[in-house]
Amino acid sequence: MGKLLKDKNILIMGVANKWSIAWGIAKKFIKEEANLIFTYLGDKSRLHLEKFLMEEGIDNPKLIECDVSKDEDIENAFKELRKEIDVLHGVVHSIAFANKDELQGFYYNTSREGYLVAQDISSYSLVAISRNAQPLMTEGGSIVTLSYLGAERAITNYNVMGVAKAALEASVRYLAVDLGINNVTVNSISAGPVKTTSAKGIRDFTKLLRGFEDVAPLKRLVTTEEIANTALFLCSDLGTGVTGENIHVDCGYHIVG
Repeated sequence: MGKLLKDKNILIMGVANKWSIAWGIAKKFIKEEANLIFTYLGDKSRLHLEKFLMEEGIDNPKLIECDVSKDEDIENAFKELRKEIDVLHGVVHSIAFANKDELQGFYYNTSREGYLVAQDISSYSLVAISRNAQPLMTEGGSIVTLSYLGAERAITNYNVMGVAKAALEASVRYLAVDLGINNVTVNSISAGPVKTTSAKGIRDFTKLLRGFEDVAPLKRLVTTEEIANTALFLCSDLGTGVTGENIHVDCGYHIVG
């Protein structure tokens, strides 16, 4: 390998720091010679991301502001993207959010506001992004999003995020049908738990990790690189026949956990 994504223009959404799954995917894509564009939210985020990427050896990174909670902002982001590239070949959607207070205790205590925020950022954003990405994907392409087993099972303290991820996975299937005629695939990766900054917001997350290793057939946690390998498969010519799928990359936990 080394050139599976050569000259492919791919939008990476959701890089926060070196622990982000989105960054793990970005690193893999860089090795495969993709041309990457990164999104950020606000001036503080831009400065942080720009500094981080330069420290990682990416000079003059292409950055585009995008607040996925606002349709106008998404539309403007893709207008800016069109100025940078003629064709878009892929999108990695690694964006999710829920209020920390909603990720503990009883799910029935979820507030209406908290429920809507989680759905808006974690699920609906994929719909809006896909709508705006499709016109640029004139050569076909791939849209990949990140999910978790909490979409299929009740995971302690995952609560409203699990419901949002379930909606996300359903959206993948409907979008796959809509965009298939344009030779665009849409898939989700159900990744095992990874020690990201956002995951730390889930109460008793460390306890969940210990239980995961005990139960998973491979008796270990999944690595970010393994998740990135699956994203690479889906975004390269190797995965052109796969769409509407939710691929588990979790050391087999979902079959026995």
